[in-house]
Amino acid sequence: MEHEMSVYLIVDVQVVDTDGYAEYVEKVADIVTQYGGRYLARGGKVTVLSGNWRPQRIILIEFPSRQELQKWLASPEYASVSPLRERSTRTRAIVVEGVSASSEGTK
Repeated sequence: MEHEMSVYLIVDVQVVDTDGYAEYVEKVADIVTQYGGRYLARGGKVTVLSGNWRPQRIILIEFPSRQELQKWLASPEYASVSPLRERSTRTRAIVVEGVSASSEGTK
């Protein structure tokens, strides 16, 4: 049986409505957990090491698999709160696959 790799949702968030975003954050956290997601970083200090990127807030969420991430994105629970995010933020998001547990990493 092949082991599924974790995936990481990385979201660059620019908050345009603080109250709306606070409401979204309060509601979405339980939904993320319900679908197997786990916050690894949520709005801590960001330091740009290179390039012309100027993120205000970075969110990093781990999901056990791409399938679980897709279930979360397509869920009725997330659909009920995503309009709050759309109204209160400008976001850019990517998904990155993790390294398999059997991988030795780079040398």
